[in-house]
Amino acid sequence: MIHIDGSFGEGGGQVLRTALSLATLTGTPLTLDRIRAGRTKPGLAAQHLTGVRAAATLCNAKVYGDSLGSQFLEFIPQSPPQPGHYRFDVTTAGSVSLVLQTILLPLALTPGESRITLCGGTHVAFSPSFPYIQEVYLPAIARMGVCAEVTLVKWGWYPRGGGEIQLRVTGGQPLSGLNLQDRGKFQQVRGLAAVTELPSHIPQRMANRAENRLREAQMKVHIQTSRQKGIAPGAGLFLTADYRNSTAGFSALGKQGLPSDQVADRACDALLEFHHSGAAVDVYLADQLLLPAALATSETHYHAQAISLHLTTNAGVIEQFGLAKIEINPAHNLVSVFPQ
Repeated sequence: MIHIDGSFGEGGGQVLRTALSLATLTGTPLTLDRIRAGRTKPGLAAQHLTGVRAAATLCNAKVYGDSLGSQFLEFIPQSPPQPGHYRFDVTTAGSVSLVLQTILLPLALTPGESRITLCGGTHVAFSPSFPYIQEVYLPAIARMGVCAEVTLVKWGWYPRGGGEIQLRVTGGQPLSGLNLQDRGKFQQVRGLAAVTELPSHIPQRMANRAENRLREAQMKVHIQTSRQKGIAPGAGLFLTADYRNSTAGFSALGKQGLPSDQVADRACDALLEFHHSGAAVDVYLADQLLLPAALATSETHYHAQAISLHLTTNAGVIEQFGLAKIEINPAHNLVSVFPQ
């Protein structure tokens, strides 16, 4: 049995998600304590609890400590991951993307097709939004052999949630490593300015502001606007920067009292910072690539925008399972993963 200190590194939910993915996939019994000790409200929140129960469902795990607020968890898989049709509901605006990332790789490496419905928050702060999953994360790991696609059924913003996505996974293909040290020539920025239950001038203002900012930076850009129905108001701008060898994603969400122009500026500032860095992999994808890279049959190398605490935390958890050696060069923001 592996024991993991949940306060390790950044002390958040990522420690839990990575440990659950690897325990599910490898059949390794696991205990975690001090879960999310680094957060204002430590312990399992709704989205983490949903991730625990989703992972447990896949491998018929025995679980102890799976309750809201729990800082201790024992997770004992009883079978290999099973493909199938599943539905998991966070019940709050907690991120469905983080639940998706908990169960995706166990299903991707298990022969068979799975269809999963995930309900909760689809576009919420401090987690990958649905466009990021669809446009950046899944295409990146598809190059490694992960066969998965997602569909947005209902929009779910904080604090109401109520969103829904559908995930389809065709599992059983071995994963290969990735080399993303050179992003290649810039091609274009694609974007979506979207609202639900708000006037149409709001996405148009976000789009206009972003297009003006990025064209001033001599970047080719096209942003679509969208006004959709939803159970509550919400707004966001989602930008994808395409280079010859890689893709990066950036977003900003609206909130009451925040002007549309400022929403656009936040997303543009993040994109331009990445563009000027010369990196191939944005700061979020840099830590999200570690897990599939550790499970691949060949080594991975990439140039990250920055070496974040999330990245070093994820590396530490993965290495506790003995699956890979991870080398990080902070002087040049280079990451190398050598599967064992």
